[in-house]
Amino acid sequence: MLRYDTSRFIDLNGEIIHHFIFVSSFSEYTVVDIANLLKIDPAIPPNRACLLSCGVSTGVGAAWKTANVEPGSTVAIFGLGCIGLAVAEGARLCGATRIIGVDIKPKKFEIGKKFGITDFVHAGECENKSVSQVIIEMTGGGANYCFEYVGMGKNNYVRSGQARI
Repeated sequence: MLRYDTSRFIDLNGEIIHHFIFVSSFSEYTVVDIANLLKIDPAIPPNRACLLSCGVSTGVGAAWKTANVEPGSTVAIFGLGCIGLAVAEGARLCGATRIIGVDIKPKKFEIGKKFGITDFVHAGECENKSVSQVIIEMTGGGANYCFEYVGMGKNNYVRSGQARI
């Protein structure tokens, strides 16, 4: 790990080029240790392969490593984009028996079924109830684990009230 305010990169004039988390993920070229490299099959398009290194590992890791989802548990996931779907896959691999997906796009439920989503809540169509109330009613008290990957601050339907305590 480099010290604060240092860099592995300099420009042609010797000036430090600052980068994000010492990886420079938005750079065209970068320098990394060989331990962090993986050869990608040329048949896999780069715009698909890049998801594995960030979105998929973040989501699966959140369920599997960070939360340590237990077998037989109920999981609620807010936002069914790349990371949310990866959380569903991680929860499924951990043995969760009920995985509730929450989103504003119903077509994501069909996609989510392939990743283990068993139930769907349309966040914009809960009649006069909050999403939290709907989940509490569906589960008889709330989900054991809740994950939020909405990505938009204006979607304020995400609350901690739907989790069992």
